[in-house]
Amino acid sequence: MTEFFTAADGTRLAFDRQGEGTALLCLPGLTRNRADFDYVRPYLTGVQVIRMDYRGRGSSAWSGAASYTVLQEAQDAMALLDHLGIARAAIMGTSRGGLIGLFLAHLAKLRLLGLCLNDIGPVVERGGVERIATYIGRRPLAHDLVDYAHRLAQANPGFANVPDERWLAEAAHQVRATGDGLQLSYDPALREAFTAGMQAPSADLWPLFDLCIDLPVAVIRGANSDLLSAETLTEMQRRHPDLIQATVPDRGHVPFLDEPESLAGLRAFLKALP
Repeated sequence: MTEFFTAADGTRLAFDRQGEGTALLCLPGLTRNRADFDYVRPYLTGVQVIRMDYRGRGSSAWSGAASYTVLQEAQDAMALLDHLGIARAAIMGTSRGGLIGLFLAHLAKLRLLGLCLNDIGPVVERGGVERIATYIGRRPLAHDLVDYAHRLAQANPGFANVPDERWLAEAAHQVRATGDGLQLSYDPALREAFTAGMQAPSADLWPLFDLCIDLPVAVIRGANSDLLSAETLTEMQRRHPDLIQATVPDRGHVPFLDEPESLAGLRAFLKALP
């Protein structure tokens, strides 16, 4: 069931929760929403799974390009934990969600039980960012969901052995059918925020990752990812010797999280949580 809370600036934000136990806050990708975790949620037992839609995405209110930043979204994540009365939570972040998790390690490390990063790390490869720039905020040209699903499969390099039904489910997560054709499931102004971020000087995120040295940390990487390189993952392992890592074959950016390799990494991560 979708619930709502109000951020400090008055923006109405959506979330849902399921299960009992240690809080696991699930943070989706840049243009995504809670549906990012539909496939893996049935496997997340023994924890309280909390999923949120960032401002401007999914069922949350739009609040303008200037507010669509990692810092603001990290503050919203903390506000959700406050709203629920949760002192500490583990974070599972897909892509953008993982960057938010790293910022939370800086802003409120004492509230983190652990961090699971889905195909993201302290170095974000420029090639992947430029690929995202080709489509973010642009109205879908597809005629219907089936057509959009076909285009998704073509536009996501590095994926193989993905059933048509999965691409169709992804299409339904990312766009919605209206009387005026397909519309994005997020505020198109997110493109402005993304472009501004691309033009800004690159930030060094390694110090944020190093803050997590004494926390359980897991990384799930698509073997063909164009955002998280194998070299970056190797350096993450060097800095965090206890790093739990899983590489998922036939996947680019991002794994769906219900692959056997993803699930093995997730189970090891949940087991390592205090």
